[in-house]
Amino acid sequence: MTQIAFDARQVPPQESLEPLPAGFYNVTIDESEIVPTKDATGTFAKLRLRVADGKYAGRVVFDRINLTNPNPVAVDIGQRRLSAYCHATGVFQLTDTQQLH
Repeated sequence: MTQIAFDARQVPPQESLEPLPAGFYNVTIDESEIVPTKDATGTFAKLRLRVADGKYAGRVVFDRINLTNPNPVAVDIGQRRLSAYCHATGVFQLTDTQQLH
């Protein structure tokens, strides 16, 4: 047997990890990075968004946005999504994903 000293009365239980209901949420981007795709044929931006207020305040949502890819449709979709983030944050000339934070 492995010993452990843990008192669950001192730690609130984890909340449900169900997806957020459809709707509009105020979020902040608190982490981002650009990484290569698994097959190394492109890159994508990984974003971590945190709900800022309301019933789901503190909940985290992740997004991945294609930046470079052999498939031009994937790149077009990714650029449109990235543009939406830029418009939402008022950062129109992006040189570093940290600007979206």
